[in-house]
Amino acid sequence: MAKTDWKAEAKALQKKVSKLRAKVKEGKSAPEPKPAKMVSPLAPEGFPALPVIGGVDFAAVEAGVRYANRKDVMLIRLAPGTAVAGAFTRSSTRAACVLDCQSKIGKPSEAGAAIIVNSGNSNAFTGAVGVEAVEAVTGGVAGALGLPVERVFSSSTGVIGEPLPYERITVKIPELVAQLDEGGIEMAARAMMTTDTFPKGACATVQGEGGEIRIAGIAKGSGMIAPDMATMLVYIFTDAKIGQPLLQKMLSRQVDATFNAITVDSDTSTSDALILAATGASPAAELNGRSKAGRDFETALGRVMLDLAQQVVRDGEGATKFVEVKVTGAATPEDAHRVAMAIANSPLVKTAVAGEDPNWGRIVMAVGKSGAQADRDRLSIRFGDILVAEKGWRSPDYREEDGAAYMKRAELQIAVDLGLGQASRTVWTCDLTHRYIDINADYRS
Repeated sequence: MAKTDWKAEAKALQKKVSKLRAKVKEGKSAPEPKPAKMVSPLAPEGFPALPVIGGVDFAAVEAGVRYANRKDVMLIRLAPGTAVAGAFTRSSTRAACVLDCQSKIGKPSEAGAAIIVNSGNSNAFTGAVGVEAVEAVTGGVAGALGLPVERVFSSSTGVIGEPLPYERITVKIPELVAQLDEGGIEMAARAMMTTDTFPKGACATVQGEGGEIRIAGIAKGSGMIAPDMATMLVYIFTDAKIGQPLLQKMLSRQVDATFNAITVDSDTSTSDALILAATGASPAAELNGRSKAGRDFETALGRVMLDLAQQVVRDGEGATKFVEVKVTGAATPEDAHRVAMAIANSPLVKTAVAGEDPNWGRIVMAVGKSGAQADRDRLSIRFGDILVAEKGWRSPDYREEDGAAYMKRAELQIAVDLGLGQASRTVWTCDLTHRYIDINADYRS
């Protein structure tokens, strides 16, 4: 019988054990793959086919500002003579880029312009370092495109309170410039997404005097959404010929009934920006506020803005229901707004909607807490066409099973008539689900 080499077998066994231990250790330390991002059930079927706007080019790259393996910085180049208007958050802790944009909007210039946007870091509450970052990024774009720095606008969205690693952006500027393309608007929309589950776009075409006028816009926004713009970045482009003062006036008139009429969670962002750029490339005559073409253009602009605003609500973090809150019969417009937002922002109302519970008592509560003038015996409440309550009591014709069936719909209307006057207000919101907590509890991880 051959003699067994116990030492050799022991060494071989030790090697096997060591390899197994290494594999086990490797398996334990390897990060679990993140599940694919869930797309909102309220999302449109796909990104719309937006018209090319003459005088506007787009590019997007991976800069690794915060995210890996995805485009997170985008650049927009605007033709010489482009008129630029804007609206911004009124947060008292607004980001350095917002303050910089506000200081530049409205300054006359025949030069071209540019917008550069990063996701993953909001560059908000970052003090002098934040100002330095804005200057470095806008200065880098100005130098690369041969523009005055006063015509370069920047936006940042993402985590608050962390210094923006702006070198990761500035080093990518040559690559961005080289990739500028008039057909890259969808790519630009995707590059500025944070917790968004889908890119947002909208468009319109109107007949001007002597030719068509086109409008195309993109937006991002999903959470920290409340009036005074919400956590939104919105960029709208048109080839209209229009002076900057009139463009700004039209934009400002349309903000209240669109971007300031939505809420997801009642939280106003530090970083909201809406920039509207008119290149003048259309063959149509210059617009004025008194002409039919001018009025038609403003109406179409309002439609694009409302479409984008409602898409933000449809992408509300964790949303499964899209809710229109319509208040009529208020004594004043201010009261109508107070009541509508009290209902739309109420966690009790929003969780009842999520649970498909027709708990109309929570709507009564929200009206009462709003601070608006209200009279119990004049108040009426409807779910869609269903009269739920009136004259200080539940409607005698209301059946709970009708309300419960209505609440199962993906799109709902809660209508309240205060019975006191002629003022009205409509706002849009979504439900509040556990998914909202999941998203925001893990936002920085």
